[in-house]
Amino acid sequence: MNKQKLLSLGTALLLGTSFLFAQTQKQPVDYVNPLMGTDSKISLSNGNTYPAIALPWGMNFWMPQTGKMGDGWAYTYASDKIRGFKQTHQPSPWINDYGQFSIMPVTGKLKIDQEQRASWFSHKSEKATPYYYSVYLSEYNMTTEITPTERCAYFRFTFPETKDAYVVIDAFDRGSYVKVIPEENKIVGYTTRNSGGVPQNFRNYFVIEFDKSFTFNKVWADYHLVEKHLELQSNHVGAAIGFATKKGEQVHARVASSFISPEQAELNLKEIGKKTFEQTKEAGRKSWNDVLGRIKIEDSDENRMRTFYSCLYRSVLFPRMFYEVNAKGETVHYSPYNGEVRPGYMFTDTGFWDTFRCLFPFVNLVYPSMGEKMQEGLLNTYQESGFFPEWASPGHRGCMVGNNSASVVADAFMKNVTKADAMAMYEGLLVGANSVHPRVSTTGRRGYEYYNKLGYVPYDVKINENAARTLEYAYDDWCIYRMGEKLGRPAEELELYKKRSQNYRNLFDPETKLMRGKNADGTFQAPFNPFKWGDAFTEGNSWHYTWSVFHDVQGLVDLMGGRKMFVSMLDSVFSLPPVFDDSYYGGVIHEIREMEIANMGNYAHGNQPIQHMIYLYNYAGEPWKAQYWLREVMTRLYFATPDGYCGDEDNGQTSAWYVFTALGFYPVCPGSNEYVVGAPYFRKATITLENGKKLEISAPKNSDDNRYIRSLNYNGKNYTKNYLNHFELLKGGRLVFDMDSQPNERRGVNESDYPYSFSRDQK
Repeated sequence: MNKQKLLSLGTALLLGTSFLFAQTQKQPVDYVNPLMGTDSKISLSNGNTYPAIALPWGMNFWMPQTGKMGDGWAYTYASDKIRGFKQTHQPSPWINDYGQFSIMPVTGKLKIDQEQRASWFSHKSEKATPYYYSVYLSEYNMTTEITPTERCAYFRFTFPETKDAYVVIDAFDRGSYVKVIPEENKIVGYTTRNSGGVPQNFRNYFVIEFDKSFTFNKVWADYHLVEKHLELQSNHVGAAIGFATKKGEQVHARVASSFISPEQAELNLKEIGKKTFEQTKEAGRKSWNDVLGRIKIEDSDENRMRTFYSCLYRSVLFPRMFYEVNAKGETVHYSPYNGEVRPGYMFTDTGFWDTFRCLFPFVNLVYPSMGEKMQEGLLNTYQESGFFPEWASPGHRGCMVGNNSASVVADAFMKNVTKADAMAMYEGLLVGANSVHPRVSTTGRRGYEYYNKLGYVPYDVKINENAARTLEYAYDDWCIYRMGEKLGRPAEELELYKKRSQNYRNLFDPETKLMRGKNADGTFQAPFNPFKWGDAFTEGNSWHYTWSVFHDVQGLVDLMGGRKMFVSMLDSVFSLPPVFDDSYYGGVIHEIREMEIANMGNYAHGNQPIQHMIYLYNYAGEPWKAQYWLREVMTRLYFATPDGYCGDEDNGQTSAWYVFTALGFYPVCPGSNEYVVGAPYFRKATITLENGKKLEISAPKNSDDNRYIRSLNYNGKNYTKNYLNHFELLKGGRLVFDMDSQPNERRGVNESDYPYSFSRDQK
């Protein structure tokens, strides 16, 4: 070997070593891009997210606000002005926000109107991490920085030299209160602005403490300063305080809030206590690394690692804490259901129609102690309102369909996560299955009378999206049956829900081999267009919803005429063109457009109903097709960029799908204690379980070409099954995948290899 070759080799080794060193210096949170999914609008969602500056599951999030007050699209990547920095509790732009107020620094002439005070900014001078946000406000020649705790935030404003430095507090409209206390450098107040789901006495009390004395202090109403008052309550109030600053002078503000009382807000401020801004920032960074670090990814593709950890970040934001710790150290919460302050945990801001599918199973596997608290919170919701939530923000909200609290409750119980009164929770499931909330018809079961009598919700009785309800109710009944069986409930009761779990069969049309709405007289809806979105279905069509038989895929296989036809129908979803009928909506909704532009036929990954479908190849002896299509979705539809999702992210569900799928398995049927095998996305992943065990997933030959499983070695033994058991995974161990560029059509093909199905379980 000549000297030039040796020199080149040495350089390559040095560069490779440098790359590896740089990789080892990065911690999980360093890969997260909170701006992933923020390049969205009403007509097209690339995530419909905002940069949540928060701690995992934190009660309060903070965000830069580019949108107008009350706009659900409060931060959009395409915007170029910031109106303020908002405390937010928004789970989705479609649900909008509550408990919101904002803080905005300005210099020069005091501007309080949200339009006038807005400053130009650039993403080039913006830094966003989960635990720290910084941006340069060009019109004021100053920088704002934020770092959060669970219930507080620390602001740091770096001002220019000026006699006119101000901070504007906006408590928003629809009823607010503010008081300036100059001798304490403090502002207190409350906001009531919400989008529903709250009792009459709802308030979010806030306290803001500055470390610099005020030389100016005013309150304002409807953007007009009010003289001779430092306290004001009206429709829309706020405050403005000011001081003279030297060039580069840093002014700090500590902010906390409470849904319980002003005194509790002051108490919550102790989360920061005497910490400096940097200490608070470092504590936030540590919290995120502790949570994200439960899963360690090792791979040479840094962009994919960024996507993974950005999705993992989104998977541990919701449901958020809605509880506080009182002066006695007791966990308490303001109930968004009855307006009382009650003991115990409460969580909110999640829609179970989305998140039952894999977000809650993900928490139950990787963060079961948090799942335990969430289940206690669900029991409190039932006891305080008479129903489990289906969409909570912060109380019951009228949105989506289904009774999927049954899945969320049963899955945690079946996995021994639940420590709350399981019998009381089971009773709550029975209530929800046989009644409907008196004011919020999407809570409980709308149409339960028809469903219980006929075995389906009819198409022609003016209950919208009836086929979707029927299919989800049938799965929810199976969840109740499973939980009741483990609790040792009477055989007669179990038999009822066991029988109802088969109600999906009532909507199967043997002519089209698809699910179809059915009239009260037993005839199918006519005419029938399987590409019609909405109508009998929810945000999808029959080709999407037909697969919603999570608990009995074998039963669906049998209805379709066997495995060959079942696989052919699965294949058709991808081979069909992206045609649609939007007449139910009177126009193209964004979910339709997102399917159309994805170039994957009629597969609509941007919405939840079909997200489990690819895994169903494992139930019919052709798992290699799942391995192919999962890789296509991962590589084509997810990126750690502002346009990085293919539809609504939806409170962690679409993100948790990516996280599970990247690990190589997915909970198609929550409540079954099984995960269906897909194929790992990375060369190595290690999950550190809460019990101290480690689950190592290794695929050294993994690549986009080598996407197929040649063989799987599980703890030293060849493993052919297409599923993994939850309790076996909790023991830790090693899964070693031998990946190949060609499908192995002899692995996972026997019926004994197939995942759980109710019909097969009954044989």
